[in-house]
Amino acid sequence: MLLYETKPFDDENYIYELKLDGIRCLAYIDNKSVVLHNKRHKDVTSIYPELSRMNRCVKERVILDGELVVLNKEGKPDFYAIQRRSLMTDTFKIGLAAKSNPVQFVAYDIIYNDGDDLTDKPLMERKAILSKVVKEGNNLTISRYIEKNGVAFFELAKAQELEGIVAKRKDSLYQIGKRTRDWLKIKVMQDEDLLILGYQPDLKGEVKDLILGYFDDDGKLQCRGKVYLGISKEERRIISQFARGNTVRKPWFPKYKNVVWLKPQLVGTAHFMHETENGGMRQPVWKGLRTDKSIDKSDFMY
Repeated sequence: MLLYETKPFDDENYIYELKLDGIRCLAYIDNKSVVLHNKRHKDVTSIYPELSRMNRCVKERVILDGELVVLNKEGKPDFYAIQRRSLMTDTFKIGLAAKSNPVQFVAYDIIYNDGDDLTDKPLMERKAILSKVVKEGNNLTISRYIEKNGVAFFELAKAQELEGIVAKRKDSLYQIGKRTRDWLKIKVMQDEDLLILGYQPDLKGEVKDLILGYFDDDGKLQCRGKVYLGISKEERRIISQFARGNTVRKPWFPKYKNVVWLKPQLVGTAHFMHETENGGMRQPVWKGLRTDKSIDKSDFMY
C-alpha cells in the first residue's frame, strides 16, 4: 500500500496510527525462520539478526507489514539510527549494533495467515487477525490505533515532535504496490524563513535548486540545505532577475558546486519535516518568497 498526503481530520470511518520514522518492511514468518524484505523487495534479513526470533511470537505462518524502527533514549523513533543500521554490511559490526541499538519490528497489518490471502479482507478484520495470531515480544510489537479523533491525535503527535499520523479507512482492502486514498499520511512539518544564498542552474541555465541559509550568533552565514520542490515559474524568474546584479564571487558554502551565489537579500519559506543531524532539512518543500519580510540580520540568527 502506498500513501497519499493530506491534512488532519476527524472521521468515524477511519482509524489513526502513529507514522513511525523508520523503514517499511515485510516480514515472512513461519515456525522455522524470519525473512525480511524492504519496500524495494530486497532481502535485508541478515542486517537485523535481533529479529530472527520473531517467529516465537506467531502461532501460524504469516506475512506482516510493518516498520523497522530504532528507539532513542526518549522512546521515540530515530530515523538516522535505523538508516545507519540499514547501510551496514560488516557482520561483526552488525552484531554489535544489534545488541547496543536493537531494531524493533512494529507490525500494523497482516496480509497472509496460515494459507489464507488476507488482502481482500477489510482492514479491521485484518487487525483482529493480527492481534489474535501475533504475541508481542522478541523485538516484535503491534501498532496501536485510535478511532475517529484524528485532529486531536495529530496535535498530540506534533506536541511530541513525532513524524505524524496515518489515517486508514476501516473497510479498506490491502492493495499491493498501489497508491490509494484509503491510507492517508498526515505529516508533522515545520516552516522556517531562510535566506536564498544561491541556486544551482539546470542544463538551460535556469534556476533549479535553491541553497538556503541563516546567520549564526556570530553573524556568519550558515547553510540550512537546498530545496527544489515547490518553486514556481514566477519565483524562478524573480530569482534569476535578482541574480543579474546581485551575485557574489566567493562561494558561501564551497561544498556545493556549480552555484550562482547571491547577496543575502532574498527571503523565502521552507516547509520541512524536521532538522537533520547536521543542521539540514529533511524532506524540504519550498513554500514561497517572502516579499513582505524586511531583511534584518537578527531575524535570521539561530
